[in-house]
Amino acid sequence: MQQYDPDITLITPTAPMHTGTHGGRAKCLQRLVRLDLPVPRTIALSFDAVHRIAAGEMPDMAALLAPFGEMPLLCVRPSSEDPDWGGPNAVLNIGVNDARHAVLAEKIGQRAAADIYLRFVQAYAIHVARLDPDVFEDVAQDPVQGLGEALRAYEDETDEEFPQDPGVQLGQVLRSMARAWEGTTARLLRQAKGAPADAGLGLVVQELALGIGPGESGSGVMQLVDSRTGARQITGRYLSQSQGRDALRGGEDALYLTRDPRGPSLEELAPAAFAEIRAHTLLMRETLREEMQTEFTIEDGRVWILDGIRVARNARAAVAIAVALAEDGIIPREEALMRVEPRALNELLHRQVDPEARRDVLAHGIAASPGAASGKVVFTAAEAQAAAARGEPCVLVRRETSPEDIRGMHAASAILTERGGMTSHAAVIGRGIGLPCVVGASDIRFQTRRKMLTMPDGRVVKAGETITIDGTNGAVLAGEAPLLEAARDAAFQTLMNWADDTRDIAVRANADTPADAELARNFKARGIGLCRTEHMFFEDDRLTVMREMIFADTSEDRAAVLERLLPMQRADFADLFRIMQGQPVCIRLFDPPLHEFLPTDRAGHVQLAGALDLPVSDVTRRVEALGEYNPMLGMRGVRLGITMPEIYDMQARAIFEATLEASREGEAPVVPEIMIPLVSARREVEIVKTRVDAVAAAVRGERQRDFAYRLGVMVETPRAALRAGEIAPLVSFLSFGTNDLTQMTYGLSRDDAGRFMSAYVQQGVYPEDPFHVLDTDGVGELLRIGAERGRAANPDVVLSICGEHGGNPESISFCREAGFTYVSCSPFRVPVARLAAAQLSVRDRIGTQTGAGTQDSSRSAG
Repeated sequence: MQQYDPDITLITPTAPMHTGTHGGRAKCLQRLVRLDLPVPRTIALSFDAVHRIAAGEMPDMAALLAPFGEMPLLCVRPSSEDPDWGGPNAVLNIGVNDARHAVLAEKIGQRAAADIYLRFVQAYAIHVARLDPDVFEDVAQDPVQGLGEALRAYEDETDEEFPQDPGVQLGQVLRSMARAWEGTTARLLRQAKGAPADAGLGLVVQELALGIGPGESGSGVMQLVDSRTGARQITGRYLSQSQGRDALRGGEDALYLTRDPRGPSLEELAPAAFAEIRAHTLLMRETLREEMQTEFTIEDGRVWILDGIRVARNARAAVAIAVALAEDGIIPREEALMRVEPRALNELLHRQVDPEARRDVLAHGIAASPGAASGKVVFTAAEAQAAAARGEPCVLVRRETSPEDIRGMHAASAILTERGGMTSHAAVIGRGIGLPCVVGASDIRFQTRRKMLTMPDGRVVKAGETITIDGTNGAVLAGEAPLLEAARDAAFQTLMNWADDTRDIAVRANADTPADAELARNFKARGIGLCRTEHMFFEDDRLTVMREMIFADTSEDRAAVLERLLPMQRADFADLFRIMQGQPVCIRLFDPPLHEFLPTDRAGHVQLAGALDLPVSDVTRRVEALGEYNPMLGMRGVRLGITMPEIYDMQARAIFEATLEASREGEAPVVPEIMIPLVSARREVEIVKTRVDAVAAAVRGERQRDFAYRLGVMVETPRAALRAGEIAPLVSFLSFGTNDLTQMTYGLSRDDAGRFMSAYVQQGVYPEDPFHVLDTDGVGELLRIGAERGRAANPDVVLSICGEHGGNPESISFCREAGFTYVSCSPFRVPVARLAAAQLSVRDRIGTQTGAGTQDSSRSAG
């Protein structure tokens, strides 16, 4: 009867069954049946049937048991739509009772029969009757003696005999599992894993294959790859006289599968069974198009396949498995691309805390830059540089970082800040140089003068003590945690090459230094989309000159001082051009307010006064005069370039002279891109363009050589987006700086928003942190308006985004739809962006959401 009931269905090759109605395990078992594998008789209960059971509406138990014959032994396993959503524990040996125990004792021996009965009594008591496991702590280890003790313990606790009717036993197991799934705790756990609130659960009732008894009997699991590396090797364990997944619990009695010098193996013990299991697993790989873990039982030498589960894997293994399946012709390359989550590549690009290691968590903050590193706590950039000089890894701890901390950040192994969010200075620089970073750790009490941190639980960490920063998960860990090394292996490179052959939007890198540019080249960025020149001025020899320029009183004096910076800037740009080998390099002219280059305390004022041969009072007055109530909205960017044009004149000359120098050395001529920051009016562009063109003409005349360049603007104010139609005819490109554009659109400080952003997201004010995930509605509307008006006025204008959103898959999707030419992001996010762009292209071509309508073929509940 069951094969004709859509909700209680005997699994046959043709039975109506789908992952969305019966779960992944049920559907996978049907596929194994279609392959004619030795799968025990199984009945699948649909989501609807299980929901009714949870509500108290039980099925006809006699009809449910009928296909299994007289005195069956059964097991029940969960079958959720996605194995990652979990489910209640499996229950084995259903149907054993006093009568069945007596029959089993004659067939397989008294001890084995008692073991099976005892296992069921304990499982039923704990998972169905909900008794405390401590009830059985005094039960004897010997199953023959222990069985009687367990039955008496059950009766004492429940005031009733252990149920003897298999129908009652099965019904109670089904009800318990159904209600557990629909309980509040289970629902919250599922939702935390991304499952919908109304996610359904199926159950499979399977005839039990005994792994306990005469002859060679036992159970185990086999897979053909290593879950941590994806390497092709048979892994798993086998345990004689066991059931379910007992073998994975380890112990001295568990056998290896293949011959191994460390101990005995299944291949030696039962070579025929081993060969059969291996053949079945290979067949699953080829026909289900996925690496599978086979759960098997050997019953007196006979092999039974109980389940096929998609092999668990980390990011490194996921890449290796997808590439191997494609190279073996099992799946197409496009599907291999779709099987790797782009953000998971961060695990390959950075060292990570070993997920199997013990974690002593001190505090949490915002996971601002992925990766992990350990080091001694230091509280200043100078201390970080000193530690690096001694060869000691260190963690730079600051309330918040500023541009003058750059050298210390480069010297540190990781960064921890009290303030800031996803686009704070520490976060942006950390991602740019691949430095693990946790920001916004406001639960920690930062006592920087006393050089100590007080953790939420009261523990104190002082300067010189070791901590670990987990920038992937936003955790601060005590001591030196075990780390796994980055793994950019051949499979990773192959997958990235396939991504580049597939994607239809370019990916550039944000790179400020030659080291950043080298990273960009290594990650195959198609050029530099944003070079922030201000970071070049914080070296000791340059910072002093920069401060002299700030204190100069006249235009002539400023120009004279800047003459000393010119060769340094020229060398910087020439290095970038050489490294990028003809790839485009977009250089943003000087952007930050000048106060960032000045000391903030009296000791710094005294030191600067000595360097400039000025009275301390003059230095203090000048520093105070440059102070602004809101410097991020003050005299910075193009405003500084117009009021102190000598700065942009010097930078333009350095760019053009470096262009000629690099073009002479290389085969392809360098065509630099010059970007004007913080534009909000057409007239600003006209003024800067006139001066830049004049500098270009002067350099051409002096060097008697021609060169080309492109001028563009960084659209990071709402007004620039709205007036893009006026600006576009003057420029070659519009590059949207989404960090500042988000800040100005929301009226949010990107450095301070981290203090309350989690509460806003939790209460549904914002669906996501807009500095982390691009707001495609509000900020996105400005992007669309700017793009449409800019293109209407100048059809050839190049459009891009160069804020940190450029590395997010959601942002790349938006940019493709809006017709942007490229996205630019931190070097370490370039591979993520390349893969995300390729997946979007594949989705468009084949019209799927997962790239594998067949991928579900291998997803089964664990």
